[in-house]
Amino acid sequence: MVKGIFETHLNVANYLESAKFYEQLPGLESLHIDHKRKSSFFWVGGKGKGMLGIRENYPSSQIQRQHFAFEVEENQLFSIREELETKGIQTENFYGDDSGDLYVFTFMPAVSFYVTDPNGHSIEYLAMLDKKIDEEKYGEIIPYKKYCSLL
Repeated sequence: MVKGIFETHLNVANYLESAKFYEQLPGLESLHIDHKRKSSFFWVGGKGKGMLGIRENYPSSQIQRQHFAFEVEENQLFSIREELETKGIQTENFYGDDSGDLYVFTFMPAVSFYVTDPNGHSIEYLAMLDKKIDEEKYGEIIPYKKYCSLL
């Protein structure tokens, strides 16, 4: 039985520059740098829990934007966002603005925000929510504040 996704890799333009960015992200821990393969690896969520690899110009020099999400607890989401912004890393909501308003995907339900790495990859911090609300009545995507008011 599959337990989850353990490892993923991203193609980057400069692995050392990208590694500096990823070292700042909460929940990631530098694991290994392979200068010969121009790669850097990170533990995700703790040693042995998951791994992210970044590799320069592999499989090609063309960078295709990719997306993935880190799962966090709801009570950690806002402090992680503050930590990133303190480090100068811009965060955005689902609609691509930095207004501070986050949105809930009612079909899951989950709340999240996004950051963009130096290569244009979209990284999401996502918290699953305990209580599902009526998607047909309230919509597929609603403000987090509205979601909280409905509980």
